[in-house]
Amino acid sequence: MENNPNAKLLRIFIGESDKIGFETLYETIVFEAKKKGLYGATVTRGIMGFGANSKIHTAKLLELSSDLPIIVEIVDTEEKIRDFTKIVEKLFEESKSGGLITLEKAEIIRYKAGK
Repeated sequence: MENNPNAKLLRIFIGESDKIGFETLYETIVFEAKKKGLYGATVTRGIMGFGANSKIHTAKLLELSSDLPIIVEIVDTEEKIRDFTKIVEKLFEESKSGGLITLEKAEIIRYKAGK
């Protein structure tokens, strides 16, 4: 793939305990991104955060949380990202989860598989 100065970064903020059936929402999102042929996805687990309900979730030992913040990041062309966002919205509805979806400009400098 060539450099792309007009790519987009999709960020999806959800909770670790959000599920669709028996599968976590973040896994479902990543598997759907792979099926759609997106460049790649990364899931990051946060150690502390809060969302629309203003409840603090933390990984502190005295206050173990089973619902830590999760961020799914995906970079691809604007067209593919915008199409995929519709799928993510449906997954949010299906899982009855809250969350946040953001879209940012990204410049792809290098995208190449290793050997």
